[in-house]
Amino acid sequence: MIKRALWQGLIAGTAGGVVMTLGEKLEQAITKRPGSHVPARVLQRLTGLPEHLGKQPLPVNWAMHFGQAALLGVLRSVMAQAGLRGPVASAKFTVVRLTNDQILENATGVGAPPPTWPRKELVIDVLHKAVYAFATGAIADALAQRSTGPGPGQRHAALRPGRHADIGPLPRKDAYGRQAS
Repeated sequence: MIKRALWQGLIAGTAGGVVMTLGEKLEQAITKRPGSHVPARVLQRLTGLPEHLGKQPLPVNWAMHFGQAALLGVLRSVMAQAGLRGPVASAKFTVVRLTNDQILENATGVGAPPPTWPRKELVIDVLHKAVYAFATGAIADALAQRSTGPGPGQRHAALRPGRHADIGPLPRKDAYGRQAS
């Protein structure tokens, strides 16, 4: 599962990053909001690269922007492989995407906690991260379905929907994990 989740997640996350970026560029053309240089500043702080005042180098900005998108796509792919698919899984993943950004931005001193942001900026950021999460999720879910069919969680739920004390786990051979010796 891990190898499959890795390559499928990198594809899904990168594609989700492209969709998010296209949405951002469209929104910026309409609202006249300038592009963000936060990704470049975070990467500079994380790696020890020299920092620049003002506008940041586009390759550094995009390396962080698309690198984060690709790497987080692996987590969404793991979710899909396990059977956590669909809009609810993508909504949960939106929170993961936002949390990842905030940890990195705040830990490096580049960003400020979202409650301190102007409401309009916060809404725009959440919207773009949701676009990323749902696009990434749709691709990860489709790739997982195509390669493995229903995930173990989905197969377990098919036994009897909901949580029930009288429904035990799937047999080990039908789930991920180490087999008993």
